Amino acid sequence: QVQLVESGGGLVQAGGSLRLSCAASGRTFRTYAMGWFRQAPGKDREFVATISTSGLYTNYADSVKGRFTISRDNAKNTVYLQMNSLKPEDTAVYYCAARGGAMSTTFVYDYWGQGTQVTVSS
Repeated sequence: QVQLVESGGGLVQAGGSLRLSCAASGRTFRTYAMGWFRQAPGKDREFVATISTSGLYTNYADSVKGRFTISRDNAKNTVYLQMNSLKPEDTAVYYCAARGGAMSTTFVYDYWGQGTQVTVSS
């Protein structure tokens, strides 16, 4: 069982930056690929970024490529999402997720956090 707790959300102006963190419980964090997803009001949840167990491989949604960076610190059981050049359309609840095995851009994750709100004002 893995518990995920996101933090770092908030209100920021367009063009600003935020760094989200997701802390995981347990001693097997390094065996889980991690992902970030988001859900805007009235929209479906969508993929944002994913990272392999080692951190060597990443993948991003086209909408955030070049602006967001996913990373992880296996010693701290934490995955991060650095978000730069934020736009109002990035406003959403952001969720981190964990899955055993390979990283994925789809919703095939075993564990999900409760989410953290990111609001970007224009």
